[in-house]
Amino acid sequence: MSFLSCEEMLAAARSQNISLAEAILRSDLAESRLTEEASRHAMHHLWHVMEATSREYDPAQRSRSGLSGGDAAKVEQAHQAGRSYGGDYLAEVTAEALKTAECNACMKRIVAAPTAGSCGVLPAVLLPLARAGEADEEAICEALYVAAGFGQVIAARATLAGAEGGCQAEVGAASAMAAAALCHLKGGTPEQCAAAAAMALGNLLGLVCDPVAGLVEVPCIKRNVVGSVNAVSCANMALAGVDYAIPCDEVIDAMGRVGSLLSPDLRETGQGGLAATPTGVRIAERLAEET
Repeated sequence: MSFLSCEEMLAAARSQNISLAEAILRSDLAESRLTEEASRHAMHHLWHVMEATSREYDPAQRSRSGLSGGDAAKVEQAHQAGRSYGGDYLAEVTAEALKTAECNACMKRIVAAPTAGSCGVLPAVLLPLARAGEADEEAICEALYVAAGFGQVIAARATLAGAEGGCQAEVGAASAMAAAALCHLKGGTPEQCAAAAAMALGNLLGLVCDPVAGLVEVPCIKRNVVGSVNAVSCANMALAGVDYAIPCDEVIDAMGRVGSLLSPDLRETGQGGLAATPTGVRIAERLAEET
């Protein structure tokens, strides 16, 4: 995709009188030189992988470090027992975010959306809708094009790498992508999709990347849940007509600047934040001794 701004994406949809998903697809085809059939086939494949990751989740499996695994099942069991807030959808979103992120920690196949560290966010908000029959596969894939469009602009204007911009660039970007996708699924306008993305990214501005022992497990997995729930709330606000004072492109630019100002200790080095706590240090030392 060749869009360098969200406003350029929105303008393309307006000027051609097409949906935002169609504008993003046309841009992708022009740049990649794929046929539309090949592009759509690839998007459907990514969705099928997201579905398979969730379906093949094994609650008994643990990561090699022993830090991850089984939490998604705990959330599902607690909800079934009536010990959770927010209804069925929120419980499913929480469990699905954990499932995919745990699968990543257990070295199973996931879709980096946009990164492996933030892989749980997009499937978490979409899988429950597909299972409930609220969105068919074609609608889901259209929403994934919208998510991809916003992700591409974030990559072009700022970064998607935790090592460069902190976790705001990973989970923050994924949350923005998911918020825009959800907004599109409910019939939101391109402007509402941009507002949802701006709110989601703005809410996570400054989020650091501080993996304990340098592993994409603590606190990364739980942050996928935060990114997912944030996406839902921001999509809801945008669909209700709530605007954001700062345009999406300016939020993205701010994220990039904030990322450049973060200490290197807070950019995926495992040297600051939670990784530098006494417990975080002890975990790292224990795992180093075991290898």
